[in-house]
Amino acid sequence: MSLDKPYLDVPGTTIFDAEQSRLGYHLNQFCMSLMTHENRERFKADQRAYLDEWPMTEEQKQAVLARDLNRCIAVGGNIYFLAKLGATLGKSFQQMAGSMTGKTEEEYRDMMIAGGRSVKGNRVVGEDGDAQAKNQPQGSGSGAL
Repeated sequence: MSLDKPYLDVPGTTIFDAEQSRLGYHLNQFCMSLMTHENRERFKADQRAYLDEWPMTEEQKQAVLARDLNRCIAVGGNIYFLAKLGATLGKSFQQMAGSMTGKTEEEYRDMMIAGGRSVKGNRVVGEDGDAQAKNQPQGSGSGAL
């Protein structure tokens, strides 16, 4: 039985609910494994081989290899788990967030200091604001770390 999810109409946002949690369980467990030095070194030495140790979907593995954080989130990743991947790659959370919006770290920082994105055009899916999916770098490669 499907639950009513009115929050799916929030542009530029993937809500990490129970369904997303189930979808991304192994992806997020992979990310948590990067908390140990040994696993970070193993991952950096042969990323594909390390990913193949996890029962993730091919789409999840490709999203990790492409460093496409927006895609990782779409396939069940949680940003707090994905932060372990960013840290393994020497990226700050601010750099990661910037990459997800198609902005440089500095542009992202300045946007947030100025109050974040405007709500104009970003109240519901289908408007023309900068948070709308059609205006995001998802899948374009420009949103990659």
